[in-house]
Amino acid sequence: MEVRRSALVAHPAERMFDLIEAAEDYPSFLPWCASARILQRDEQVVAARIEVAWRGARFAFVTRNPKRRPLWMAIGLEEGPFRRLEGEWKLTPLADWGCRIEFALGYDFNNSMLGSLAGPVFDHVANTLVDAFIRRADELAARSDPSTP
Repeated sequence: MEVRRSALVAHPAERMFDLIEAAEDYPSFLPWCASARILQRDEQVVAARIEVAWRGARFAFVTRNPKRRPLWMAIGLEEGPFRRLEGEWKLTPLADWGCRIEFALGYDFNNSMLGSLAGPVFDHVANTLVDAFIRRADELAARSDPSTP
């Protein structure tokens, strides 16, 4: 499966990158994310274990993601039920007001039985990820704006 999404957002690239990179916060705003734990984080890489639980499917995977804040982060599979999981986030600053997000993800499950169960769940996850991060950025911006009721 291949997913490509792009969006223009009214949030700086730094803010969007930080939301994307902070996997430990995913359970608080991604309904399919049962848990997330950072395994390693430094200036060059972030590695995390993500547990997906949605509509009866439950599985976990570990990614190791090289990064260049705030412009780019790759997605690389370290372990999990995928034969292939690879992708990237690209963020292009647009003046001071926002950025362009480009997201690409390719994946296939190891096992056809698991793929038939988890595939539709992960298709939903991949296809709604960009929108979920934009909603999260909007929510956080509204909370920090004193003029918002």
